[in-house]
Amino acid sequence: MSPAGTSAAPYRAAKRDTMVELLTRAAAAYADREFVVIDGTPFTYGDIDRRSNAMARELASLGVTKGACVVTLLDTSVDVFTCWFAINKLGSVWVPINTAYRGEFLRHQVADTEARIVICDDHYLERFVHIAGSLPDVQLILTRGGLNDPSCPIPIKPLDGCRGDDTGPLPLVVVPSDLAALIYTSGTTGPSKGCMISHNYFTAVGRINRRHTLQAEGQTLWTCLPVFHAAALCAVISVMEDGSRIALARQFSVTRFWEEVEAAGAVSAMLMASIFALVAQAPECEAEKRYRGKLKMVFGVPITPPVRKVWHERFGTEIVSSWSYGQTEAIRMTAVPLEETPPETCAGREVDEYEIRIFDEFDQPVPDGTVGQIVFRPRHPGLMFDGYWKRPDATAAVWKNMWMHTGDLGKLVDGYLFFADRAKDYLRSRGENISSFEVESSFMSHHAIAEVAVHAVGAQTEEDELKVTAVLREGALLTEKELCLWSIDNLPHFAVPRYIEFRKELPKNPTGRVLKYQLRDEGRTPGTWDREDAGIVVRRRK
Repeated sequence: MSPAGTSAAPYRAAKRDTMVELLTRAAAAYADREFVVIDGTPFTYGDIDRRSNAMARELASLGVTKGACVVTLLDTSVDVFTCWFAINKLGSVWVPINTAYRGEFLRHQVADTEARIVICDDHYLERFVHIAGSLPDVQLILTRGGLNDPSCPIPIKPLDGCRGDDTGPLPLVVVPSDLAALIYTSGTTGPSKGCMISHNYFTAVGRINRRHTLQAEGQTLWTCLPVFHAAALCAVISVMEDGSRIALARQFSVTRFWEEVEAAGAVSAMLMASIFALVAQAPECEAEKRYRGKLKMVFGVPITPPVRKVWHERFGTEIVSSWSYGQTEAIRMTAVPLEETPPETCAGREVDEYEIRIFDEFDQPVPDGTVGQIVFRPRHPGLMFDGYWKRPDATAAVWKNMWMHTGDLGKLVDGYLFFADRAKDYLRSRGENISSFEVESSFMSHHAIAEVAVHAVGAQTEEDELKVTAVLREGALLTEKELCLWSIDNLPHFAVPRYIEFRKELPKNPTGRVLKYQLRDEGRTPGTWDREDAGIVVRRRK
């Protein structure tokens, strides 16, 4: 049975594909077209195909075999793409690791893959030297730049010696169901898990992204997301089917944003949440004025209504889309057709490839408009992750009763999905359920707030005491009492926090996610302001 306002997608044979065949076709059809442009330097489809052919042969000579994992810790460069496709052409599994990782975060992921070869930029070599004694499987580190370190017990060679000369095509050794990559989850409450990504899953999500991106054949998509990020990887894949182009910036710069977008000639851009507000708040520049109305679409999550309005009115951007929901396990489950104007705060509606439902704690569907856990399943094989690497118990815990359980709460209204919160971050106060996500969005509208986390104090029970832990914008002057009084005017009475604490920064994991469990455990710290101690009483407004 389909959710209200939707109908089951008609059955049609699903396309089956591999990353290797996708690149091979693109290189044959668009050999001289620019594929990736990195900080203004272009590389064609033919370039990437030939480079990866030559490197694949060299990696094979080093013992890389089908099914083996190869780890990369690389900044955005042409070598990311060369390594990615070279590894996949051998039928091996690419493991791109977040460049923020070091110490135990890095050791855990590298050791978990049992990879024999690691490829890294020179400036990350020291991180591997520090943990080399805890990486028994790693037999070789290839450094991009050729740096060596005699103190490292693992042999080190320059990547330049593995670029090879034989650029001819290789025999196809992969099928759509083979693994193409491991992408590790953030691990906010425990060790991160490797999501097993098949070739077919990667290519399918690329097609979904392409369908919902305003971009004609051969036009340019711009992003500054790092190319270990699942969304960025799928953005790259999305341009390959019709020979379009992706322009990448190694780092985001608010002052250079419009100059870089203009230089790329981008018609669409994939951005991160914080970037939308930063660009919207930046002073006007000449490049912005010249390019007004030429960047037709931007997308990313979340985008607040006031920020969306700035992008429409000031920048002349036609589509400002946050209408998407996904996770590494299924990267793009919802979207909205380009010609459609959906409800402002929705997360889109299910795409043809997936079914989405809302279940209660007993895995029973809930009525339209009722908050419950978001669950999904694919309509065809190979459209989601293949489970967690070496963790069948963790896979079984989320794949129950033929549905994937996301751990997220939401509701369906007329077929549109509305995200509510992570289940573990959902709160209850004064008899009301509270979405920390929605309360945080309200606090972020305050001019003095740069970052905020809303959470319970201590162990969550049937009734929670709410706390706001916030970071103020540079130069902002605001007291806890002033913020509390503001919240009384701007929030429902039951969502007004009892506790407020200002900090210089929020605790985060290496991917930038706030560690709310740590804030909950810390509870009422010496620096915490208490509304009750201040004598402020909050009553229901009539």
